[in-house]
Amino acid sequence: MIRFLQTPGPALKTALGAILVFICVSMVVTLIPGGLGSELTGQPGKGVVARVAGTDITADQVRREAQQMVRQQVQQLGPNASMLMPYLMAQATPRAADNLISRQALMAEAERIGLRATPEEIKDDLQHGRYAATFFPGGNFVGQKQYEDMLSTASLTPAAFEEIVGKELVFNKLHDMVADTASVPESDIRQAFLRQNTKVKFEYALLKQDDLRKGLHPTEEELKAFYQSHLQAYTNSIPERRKAKYALVDTGKLQSAVQVTRDDEQAFYDSHRDAYRVPEQVKVSHILIKTPPPGADGKVDEKAVAAAQSRAADLLKQVKSGANFEELAKKNSEDPGSATQGGSLGWFGRGKMVPEFEKAAFSMAKGQISDLVKTGFGFHIIRVDDKQDPHLKPIDEVRDQIAPLVKQQKAQQMAQTLATQVRDEAKNKGLDAAAAAHGLTVVNSDFVARRDLLPGLGPAPQFMDALFLATDKTGVEVASASQGFVVYQLDGVKPQSTPSFDEIRTKVEDEFKNERSATLLSQKTQELSDRAKSEHDLKRAAKELGATVKTSDFVAPDGQVPDIGSMSGQASVAFGLKPGEISSPVNSGSNGAVLQLLETQAPPDSDYAAKRDQIRELLLQQKQQQMFGLYIDNLRERMEKSGKIKINQQEMKALSSTGNGVGM
Repeated sequence: MIRFLQTPGPALKTALGAILVFICVSMVVTLIPGGLGSELTGQPGKGVVARVAGTDITADQVRREAQQMVRQQVQQLGPNASMLMPYLMAQATPRAADNLISRQALMAEAERIGLRATPEEIKDDLQHGRYAATFFPGGNFVGQKQYEDMLSTASLTPAAFEEIVGKELVFNKLHDMVADTASVPESDIRQAFLRQNTKVKFEYALLKQDDLRKGLHPTEEELKAFYQSHLQAYTNSIPERRKAKYALVDTGKLQSAVQVTRDDEQAFYDSHRDAYRVPEQVKVSHILIKTPPPGADGKVDEKAVAAAQSRAADLLKQVKSGANFEELAKKNSEDPGSATQGGSLGWFGRGKMVPEFEKAAFSMAKGQISDLVKTGFGFHIIRVDDKQDPHLKPIDEVRDQIAPLVKQQKAQQMAQTLATQVRDEAKNKGLDAAAAAHGLTVVNSDFVARRDLLPGLGPAPQFMDALFLATDKTGVEVASASQGFVVYQLDGVKPQSTPSFDEIRTKVEDEFKNERSATLLSQKTQELSDRAKSEHDLKRAAKELGATVKTSDFVAPDGQVPDIGSMSGQASVAFGLKPGEISSPVNSGSNGAVLQLLETQAPPDSDYAAKRDQIRELLLQQKQQQMFGLYIDNLRERMEKSGKIKINQQEMKALSSTGNGVGM
């Protein structure tokens, strides 16, 4: 890690940027003097999107925030998402402005009520939080000079960076302060339990789109009319196609000629030391005696807490007196995941357990047993079974892993060098002659679309991107592919075009039948429901309309029913029906159905005890999110009314209109 970070250049900036850019973009809002309009009228000036409690949020900050949001989306969507860039930027820009305004409003409110992050808290977060692996690898500080050098690549001083970290801690404190007031009444937990675990059994009359489709026999006139009415959808529907001449320099074929020396392995090891660091770990067993959660009024039953503590203290006394820890854990621990294993939690590193538990576990020596440790779960008795200090694996231990990586890396370099040489030679004597001189096979493709597969390459998105950006003047070039490098030249272009009716008659007929059968399915399912309700007889209505009647098993809200699919979709209407009641139409993709409830089956109370805590935790998280969202809305409304938030609508409009043109 250290040697890598000491190597200047783009690789360092990219790596450190990936670590720091999110918090820098999302947490920093700099105090910037407004324009002339701001000074004279108190309103945000030119280039300022909003003023929040005296702090200006600039258009540049919004653009950077939007760019960061879009980069994250592009990473999730894959390489082809670049085509959506203008749309994604247009969507992200107003959200970015809204996010920055909300964040600064929250920071201003946190300051108003006196929330602070102490130097000790900031230091602890750097050492044990998200940046620990960067600045404290293996638990050891990289050193002040290295710390300053690393931050300077992101144009940050230690003071500025630690201020950012402090703001994040303050933000988290405010969030926790609001979220901690949330509580979940027992009635809500039980209702959610019943909603999630009640099962239903029903009859359903089924109509299938495929059956309706088979009965459709459109005339030629109907198909031509359909083609004309959907002409806009067919316009330019034949994509641009290109043909190419290319030769593949296969990295895999070059690997057999690659020799890996001990010096090669050592150089790779030295530049990737961080990958071979083993963090500090402990192997721990524990006995847990749970404490009761807060009641509906948010208060804790102190008598029950005292009883849990007394029981845990008695178990601790037995352990200290030499009782078998594993047997006590199996019989008494209320952590079902570890009790059956004699209390063993196995190995874990820092950041995996709640702070109180982690602090105790890492502060003890091997074989030591703790006093009672209280967490949000209850009282723990912790035993450290083993410890592992942070260390760097020696090269001999990882040499077998390194050799193939070095071999692949060297083969990649050889392939790139060869591809470049063939390209340069091809510019003088043509691709066929240059490829033949190096034993490479030239492929002449047919016209292909951007998503098509190519002979000898298969899926090659990077090469296809390069090919479809090439022009007649590009000449011979090199592009990457999964197998190595492709030396290619553009050999022809067919621009996108609109097909005639005759060219796509089969497609038109298929789409005509799909559209018409979907409409018929909707109409007939509605008629089926109406008849069944008016006649109070689902089977009779089904027989009249040619529907098939089936009966489900007992099924829960997260279950599946043949031909209907997930019960979490439209079929969830079954859980609101009374026995004998008939539903409205249920659309399940290519099928339509009408349901009649037969029976409801409530879950046993024994299941409630087993699932209560999990349901409560989920409901609590949802409620905390809702409360914090409502808190932000109320805070912004209050600050806007008092004039502490002033939004420059002209700048907002300008950003929205140019958002899709912002470069990445």
